[in-house]
Amino acid sequence: MTRVISVLTRRADFLAANRGARNAKAGFVLLTRPNGGQGMRYGITVTRKIGNAVVRNRMKRRFRELVRAVLPEHGLPDHDHVLIGRSGGVERDFEVMRAELVGALERARSGRSDPGRGRRPRRGPRRAGRR
Repeated sequence: MTRVISVLTRRADFLAANRGARNAKAGFVLLTRPNGGQGMRYGITVTRKIGNAVVRNRMKRRFRELVRAVLPEHGLPDHDHVLIGRSGGVERDFEVMRAELVGALERARSGRSDPGRGRRPRRGPRRAGRR
């Protein structure tokens, strides 16, 4: 039996996943959050901090293949899974990343996650008079 895994496309779904469990590894960060019975879904995010378009697209292709290989067997049912690329993810060995993803999914399944980073301070214009 093959489970259908759909892709997250709406920004609101990515923002909701950001409020879920967070498991950081060397090549990626995995966010997981229950989605209220909408099935197993995944999303991939790679920011410009990682590199140029060629590097980002290569990383996204690797992540898509990783998701196809791991999520059907190890994914959490009725959860959203978001992979956020980190700078070490492009050069990292595929089998190492596969093992890390399985480990991160097992941590999420058992309810464990990394501590939240808290809220970052605003970076607005400096007030006059403060130097």
